[in-house]
Amino acid sequence: MADLHKKQRIVLSIKRKAVFEMGLFAITFSLIGWSPVHERKLSLPELGLTALLDKLTDYAGRLENVALDFVCREQIEEKIDYTLDARASSPMMDIWGYSSGVGFPVHIGVPKVTNNSYVYDYQCIRKDRIIHESRTLLEKNKVKINEPNSRLMTEAFVYENALLGPVGIFAKRVRPLFAYKIAGRDKFDKKPVVIIEAVPVDENADLHTLYGKAWVDSANADILKIEWGQKHVGRFDIFQERAERYNLKPRITIRSEFQILANGIRFPNLLFLEEAYTNKRSRAVIRSETTVTYKDFKFFTVEVEIR
Repeated sequence: MADLHKKQRIVLSIKRKAVFEMGLFAITFSLIGWSPVHERKLSLPELGLTALLDKLTDYAGRLENVALDFVCREQIEEKIDYTLDARASSPMMDIWGYSSGVGFPVHIGVPKVTNNSYVYDYQCIRKDRIIHESRTLLEKNKVKINEPNSRLMTEAFVYENALLGPVGIFAKRVRPLFAYKIAGRDKFDKKPVVIIEAVPVDENADLHTLYGKAWVDSANADILKIEWGQKHVGRFDIFQERAERYNLKPRITIRSEFQILANGIRFPNLLFLEEAYTNKRSRAVIRSETTVTYKDFKFFTVEVEIR
């Protein structure tokens, strides 16, 4: 552990022919010849909250200064159900298909559901804290395509980089903004974990950062999963506007899993986003689900610089 603050470098010499430029966001990476995460065999005593937060802050500091050059395959599955949109235009009918004041189902036909799938080659280069990302679209809805410098074509969510998510929750400069607590202990991927919850000290503060819950490995303080606070989801105003039109409340779920380990840095292998809306009884209708998986990673550089 004494080497964690020293400059670390992995430079892999790899021929880059036919490597398409792609972009960053929530990304999981695998090394050349990668196999599922090989855990660091540390035997740490169970930590109190302050000691655990200090370790997470140390990791966030290293992550904030990481330099990267890697590629991976990004696969996206997206499902959008337009039932709420259709029923919002029928004032005599509630969102579950019951006419106002009657309580009996009303036939409204089959809801329109759209399923989309995308496969990208994705490249992320991060140097001096500046990120360059690019994508090549390889496949859309099972149709082969080769479209360099493609935009992210998802309809429900335009997501961003989850790799740096721990910085927004545990970095030294943001810790005074949050109240932290141990929200529970559980198991994740068969590993004992401590669930750390971070909530703003000032609920009305306009924080330009993510917050939520982190599932932390009890053995080595690695972050294995994060669920984000929905109020700071990108473009949250769109979901609020929809909720007003539906006369419901938005419930956005975003979580990332970090199962790829490279040079002491954990990368996301999965991103899940759910858009749902609830009534006064907390009954929910799911409008969209987006699942993003990352695999086939190739690293050219993973370097943590001391500043």
